[in-house]
Amino acid sequence: MWKYTGQQRPDFAIDVQPDEESVWDYPRPPAIKPDNRDIIVGEKDNIIVKSCNALRILETAGPPTFYIPVNDIDMSSLQQVQGSSFCEWKGNASYWALANNTNKEVIAWSYSDPNSSFTVIKDYLSFYPGRIPCFVNGERVKPQPGHFYGGWVTNEIVGPWKGEPGTEHW
Repeated sequence: MWKYTGQQRPDFAIDVQPDEESVWDYPRPPAIKPDNRDIIVGEKDNIIVKSCNALRILETAGPPTFYIPVNDIDMSSLQQVQGSSFCEWKGNASYWALANNTNKEVIAWSYSDPNSSFTVIKDYLSFYPGRIPCFVNGERVKPQPGHFYGGWVTNEIVGPWKGEPGTEHW
């Protein structure tokens, strides 16, 4: 069984080509990086996010998650729903659904009171690209495998990453 030591990529990591990033080069604990690319979340007739002020959280073995400031989100389109989860780095997460959706499927999450190292994401939300269309500079984001994960897989990201078959022990 492979165990991450933080010192080098595992043998099974995909080799990085120019203009690519390996999820195995991301740190633990996660890093927060500003990202000024154009971010759009939603359908053509129902865009709820337009932003170039995102923050990417980069954590070993997972595609980045993009956090969008609430000032760049049509918050009237969202409704906070029941449920929560805990992240060892960020703290307690709250969940969001589309306000006009009767099934209240969770499409986003936030940290209203994040741990001290992540206070910068206090007024930010991140979206599940497998539950609502998300775009980075016009590229449709592919969702990270697994229902729980919210990583944004774009063409420059290489893995393998958590959520794929056989990754449960990472």
